[in-house]
Amino acid sequence: LWRFFGELTQIPRPSKREGAVLAYLRAFAAERGLEARSDAVGNLAVFRPGSGGGERAPAVCVQGHIDMVTEADGDFDFERTPLSVVREGDWVTAEGTTLGADNGIGVAAALALLDSAADAPLPPLEALFTVDEA
Repeated sequence: LWRFFGELTQIPRPSKREGAVLAYLRAFAAERGLEARSDAVGNLAVFRPGSGGGERAPAVCVQGHIDMVTEADGDFDFERTPLSVVREGDWVTAEGTTLGADNGIGVAAALALLDSAADAPLPPLEALFTVDEA
């Protein structure tokens, strides 16, 4: 989860400018041999078959929006600058802006599920990554 979250924080992704993160998600799916489909708006669905005895279970869909609300202290450039993430005890924050856990942590959780071992006991999964929350 944290590895994927860290990768996502390095991809600028303000609303209506999600191209780079969509490319990252498509590459993620392709590297794992997972089916990925986009709709006309740009939303992306990635499918993982059930495994580890969950092959015949009802499918589960998880969803997260891939854009980030751009709230900054000062002149932070959301279109070009990756986030600088800082851990302070139990808290994870970012320098100069909101963290980007909006909804980066949800997207990272979906990626962690999709990346599970081939024999993990999971139902069929559909991860729906939506654009333009704003």
